[in-house]
Amino acid sequence: MTNNLTETPIKILLVYPMYPDTFWGFKYALKFINKKATMPPLGLVTVASLLPKKWQKKLVDLNIGSLKTKDILWADYIFISAMSVQEKSVNEIIKKCKLLNKKIVAGGPLFTEEYENFPEVDYLVLNEAEITLPQFINDLNNGTAKKIYETSGFSNIAETPVPDFSLVKASKYAELNIQYSRGCPFNCEFCDVTALFGHRVRTKSTNQIILELENIYNSGWRGNVFFVDDNFIGKPKVLKNDLLPAMIKWMETKNYPFTFSTEASINLSDDTELMNMMIQAGFNSVFIGIETPDNASLSECGKTQNMNRDILNSVKKIQNQGMEVSAGFIVGFDHDSPSIFQRQINFIQESGIMTAMVGLLNAPKKTRLYNRLKNEGRILNEISGNNTDFSLNFIPKMNIQQLLNGYKEIIRNIYSSKPYYKRMLNLLKRFPTNYRNRQRITPSTIMSFLRTIFVIGIFNSHQKYYWLLFFWSLFNRPKLLPIAIKYSVYGYHFRKIFKDIL
Repeated sequence: MTNNLTETPIKILLVYPMYPDTFWGFKYALKFINKKATMPPLGLVTVASLLPKKWQKKLVDLNIGSLKTKDILWADYIFISAMSVQEKSVNEIIKKCKLLNKKIVAGGPLFTEEYENFPEVDYLVLNEAEITLPQFINDLNNGTAKKIYETSGFSNIAETPVPDFSLVKASKYAELNIQYSRGCPFNCEFCDVTALFGHRVRTKSTNQIILELENIYNSGWRGNVFFVDDNFIGKPKVLKNDLLPAMIKWMETKNYPFTFSTEASINLSDDTELMNMMIQAGFNSVFIGIETPDNASLSECGKTQNMNRDILNSVKKIQNQGMEVSAGFIVGFDHDSPSIFQRQINFIQESGIMTAMVGLLNAPKKTRLYNRLKNEGRILNEISGNNTDFSLNFIPKMNIQQLLNGYKEIIRNIYSSKPYYKRMLNLLKRFPTNYRNRQRITPSTIMSFLRTIFVIGIFNSHQKYYWLLFFWSLFNRPKLLPIAIKYSVYGYHFRKIFKDIL
């Protein structure tokens, strides 16, 4: 006898845990644009599309609202997805739901890597949901559901359904998101992307992406859309011959409703045609994992794509095409010497990278780094998921206090007002004169600008730098004024995050 759950209006509450105050949370910047969070939980809204259509679904994102008892009581099952940095919030959600005797289904990176830490979870649907979730639903329907569902295989994301953005309160977010590919051809020692998604780059079809863009467009959204791919340019020929031409045509037809941002490897700078096509399609910024200017440390961690090249020149080539570059940096490699701190400072200042996420090296559980350090007896604990909270989960080769002091010195020298605004001026002076600003001027953007005047330009001890930059941009590069204002807001956020150091 079966339960026939697919024919019954089962009620599913999809819950996304809260992020702590972090570098990437942009909590203090979001207030200027009257938003609650950077972007919605794409994983959960994709999971919603994989569930039987007759099931009822609600989404609660704790970053924009609260988890109410009535919502928990309404649901038959609570679905949770999370990353490591959200673990504290995850435990609070689990406790609240178990007190109300609700069944919990959990998946996503946190649970896939550390499922043994969550014995209270009833069902662990791990790895890629396209494979494991249908198995779980089938067993649930037959009354034979197991505790753990996992797979060593990878899904064909060309069959992944369009995410259900009808569950999302889009107005609460700074940007919406979309995924084109999974997997990365590289094998950096500290990165768990290949363990989670494999080396082979798998992509959705061009028709899928256009359909997803249409879906977002029809929802009424206008603004930035972030491609969450860990390396958007993993298949450059497919991009240039198929996806980007279609996106360019679609954007022209729709009168450029979106701007796009994404993540890519540094070899993007080697392909001028690809960069130009991305810009034509609407891409205006890209995140790149630079990690370190030290070749020995790059070799140590297997970051071969960054080795034996002039990384500073590569960054400038991307910027000179008209794309802003944000980047990740790491200190704490075994080959790092005390000179690395000033080298990182010099590189960041010279590059004009405004959003420079500098973190201490940590070893996620499924990485080659974790296995090496474990074999060497150097692992201390699990990662916090927040690379800027001064925590290490292993014993470094460098003296720990020297490492922490050097890390703090980097933060002081890149996010204190004077060097930060100097770096911004450096970027604006050499940004291409043919830069095309597609940001729409709306009542909301005007209000956001007025907030920056009051919060940063008047009631702030760093106000002189704001006005120096404002008037320089206004009279010398007026097209770049929105970028100057945006990074002034980011600087305000970074100083709040690192206030104890600064």
